[in-house]
Amino acid sequence: MTNFTRRSMMATMGAALATPALLSRANAAEITLRLHHFLPAVAPMQSKFFEPWAAELKEASNGAIDVQMFPSMQLGGKPPQLADQTRQGICDIAWTLPVYTPDRFPVAETMALPFMVKNAEKTSVVMQTLMDEFGEGEYSGMKTLAFHTHDGGKLHTRGGPVTSTADLQGLKLRAPNQATGEMLTALGAEVVFFPVTEMVVGLSNGVIDGCCLPYEVVPAFKLQELTSTTSQPAAGSRGLYCNTFSLVMNQRSYDKMSPDVQKVIDDHSGMALSQRIGKQFDEFEAFGKSVVEKQGNTIAEIPAETIAEWQEKAMPIHEAWVQKLNDRGLDGAAILARANELLDA
Repeated sequence: MTNFTRRSMMATMGAALATPALLSRANAAEITLRLHHFLPAVAPMQSKFFEPWAAELKEASNGAIDVQMFPSMQLGGKPPQLADQTRQGICDIAWTLPVYTPDRFPVAETMALPFMVKNAEKTSVVMQTLMDEFGEGEYSGMKTLAFHTHDGGKLHTRGGPVTSTADLQGLKLRAPNQATGEMLTALGAEVVFFPVTEMVVGLSNGVIDGCCLPYEVVPAFKLQELTSTTSQPAAGSRGLYCNTFSLVMNQRSYDKMSPDVQKVIDDHSGMALSQRIGKQFDEFEAFGKSVVEKQGNTIAEIPAETIAEWQEKAMPIHEAWVQKLNDRGLDGAAILARANELLDA
């Protein structure tokens, strides 16, 4: 074999060995995923979660996945349309709330009933488990990436603390969802529903006396300046309520990916991601509480016996939800029992 032939063979072998890396670089950022959500770009959810998660997807796929952020509904539409936008392919990934479209995703809404929350991390794991076991098919045309919740809501009021049922009588409160509104009404409050932007105006001009929200939203709306007292359930009690969230992907966008890229998505979704987001929301919650404390506002405790009394008042709401699930061909009693079992574990 001549030196020329030997050099040619070695060059050919070297090119063959280099081909995978060259292909990998050539295919970098070959998949662009548009992530659509309703919060502003400066919101902690984007900077603390979406952006790091997108960077992890890019790194794990060797640059093949590029997630582009579209905050503040920049792709058009309103927040209740996010799930449909994902299914239709207007966006590839969306983060939304099932309660935006009441009764459409009933299993996913179940954890939004009154008193179905511990902290955000634990409740997010419960919700993901519930969806894995009972929610198959609820998000047709979408690949579900994660389900999670925020921490339990507190009562933020302009006046004194709310530590008994008597304190709620005639109190004008903005409710965060329908089920919580029904519970507060049953306890004697005067409930109103409107967007959080209008809530700020309502608190400022005295149209409402307070609202029911977790600490994590306090900084964004400066609730510490608009209210003077926060009433929270006693330690060990369940929270008043939480809202549920879904992170979903267009199924066609996922299906057209190569198996190795699909694996990157799979490895960065599911239970581990749900728990991670829940933990992130617990951190948001701690920061929100620190803002209230720094303002010098009063933080009052709603006694455990009062919470137990309110839970009893909320039972008809739970029973009606069981029937609603049954009407959808689901086993409502089994779903609610499983959720309570997981919360108490």
